[in-house]
Amino acid sequence: MGIWALLAIALALALDAFAVALVSGITIKRVSGRQTFRLAWHFGLFQALMPMAGWGAGLTIHSLIEKVDHWVAFALLVFIGVRMIIEALKREPESKIDKPDPTKGVTMVMLSVATSIDAFAVGLSLSFLRVSIWWPALVIGLVAGLFTIIGLHLGRFLSGGSRLGQYAELIGGLVLLGIGVKILYEHAAIL
Repeated sequence: MGIWALLAIALALALDAFAVALVSGITIKRVSGRQTFRLAWHFGLFQALMPMAGWGAGLTIHSLIEKVDHWVAFALLVFIGVRMIIEALKREPESKIDKPDPTKGVTMVMLSVATSIDAFAVGLSLSFLRVSIWWPALVIGLVAGLFTIIGLHLGRFLSGGSRLGQYAELIGGLVLLGIGVKILYEHAAIL
């Protein structure tokens, strides 16, 4: 596999991580170095590990995973997105209540899994091509981590607008729902 093809795959896989990081940056507004590291590390790690897991699974479970991977990603994104929308609608616009930090706990793990399901499928594909997984996994993880950092801080920058910051959680939930629908749409287009 050539470097340009690998970079194209890594960039395509990183777009979901970028979008979720952007929404996270908008939601939490003040992004610390610790939050940046946590989210970039987890998104990058999951993006690197999922192709390895997919590659390891290879042909043995391809038919099972292929049928449900998009539904798993969709369900995780819808769950988190709906939760964000409900929280946004329950709160007053100028509420001083702390919002849950998407760079912590179960939310971060669910987002990490949801944004890296496609990477599992890439790993499966690479196993069919008999391509070594180590170099692609490293590149995919690094690109996802970099895009996560960029998205998180771009979101932080965008949250400075009072109107955008005020409705950030609602917008974020809608974006996550959109990513979930996009995953289902792409899968339907493949069929």
